[in-house]
Amino acid sequence: MRPILFIMPVMQLVVLSYSADFTVTNINIYVEDHDHSSMSQALTQKIAMSDYFNLIEVGNSYDEAYQMVEKNKVDVILTIPQNFSKNMHSAQPTEISIFADAINGTKAGISLNYLQNIIAQFSLEEIEKTGIQMQIPGIETNKRDWYNPDLNYKFFMVPGILVLLVTIIALFLSGMNIVREKEIGTIEQLNVTPIRKYQFIIGKLLPFLIIGMIEFTIGLIIALFWFKVPFEGNFFLIYGFTILYLILILGMGMFISTITSSQQQALFLAWFFMVIFILMSGLFTPIESMPIWAQNFTLFNPIRYYVEVIRLVMLKGSGISNILMHVSAVAGSAILINVMAMISYKKTA
Repeated sequence: MRPILFIMPVMQLVVLSYSADFTVTNINIYVEDHDHSSMSQALTQKIAMSDYFNLIEVGNSYDEAYQMVEKNKVDVILTIPQNFSKNMHSAQPTEISIFADAINGTKAGISLNYLQNIIAQFSLEEIEKTGIQMQIPGIETNKRDWYNPDLNYKFFMVPGILVLLVTIIALFLSGMNIVREKEIGTIEQLNVTPIRKYQFIIGKLLPFLIIGMIEFTIGLIIALFWFKVPFEGNFFLIYGFTILYLILILGMGMFISTITSSQQQALFLAWFFMVIFILMSGLFTPIESMPIWAQNFTLFNPIRYYVEVIRLVMLKGSGISNILMHVSAVAGSAILINVMAMISYKKTA
């Protein structure tokens, strides 16, 4: 249990926070330039200077570019047509073609969005520089990103990973608790004592509740001071909900521990539920993008509620009135699972 207590939280929070990042960089691009003008070269240079793209080659052969895509050397092809510069200066419609390797649909979509933004910015710069009168849409939009204005993905990801840290620690440790005593035989000594079932369960859960809160505090300090994640909400609110959530997860681990006969069985069962809960929690993918049946299933997922609450409180500064539904769902589940753990614990007096 010691590696789980001390090594796993640090590795999980630090490593995952840097690696689990959906920001796409190092996109390999091939520019197919049929214009060979100073303007097409300026556009190519602007793309090459971007933080997102690696300019692999500039040529004028689509077949060559496509072969490089097939060999996984290129992710995106940008085709600049003939008369690109001439059409720009005469305010004529100019069509630029973009082709992307969409095996990874998310990466392809983000890559196209990046490239379109660069081209749009280049077009505006050329208009300002040369005074070209082009037909511009009559609607002007003003963009503002609330709660995360710099679109820093770590602000979104670190709170979710903090949830993962607390959940794994609590579920695995409590899941191996009673079953370990079954294996070494000490459970029989406890069974013949006059201690009641609820006292036994509370005595088993309380140390892990304290450990879980210490782990959460350490993770929160790392999130605030190392990753500079803002905290807009109330500390007492997030700590209160964390205690409630830990009671639920510890009860779940305790229930698993009472119905299994070995640590291997307990770990396997705990990991089985963990994988499903994590993937359907909204930690990595939006719940709104899931099918309706999957969205309904997440209503029974405790990690979903904790992920939402910690992001709402930390990033948006939400109060108790905004998370009443989450509190009710977790509190009701905590009572139910702990009662089940007490019932399933077979104590012989």
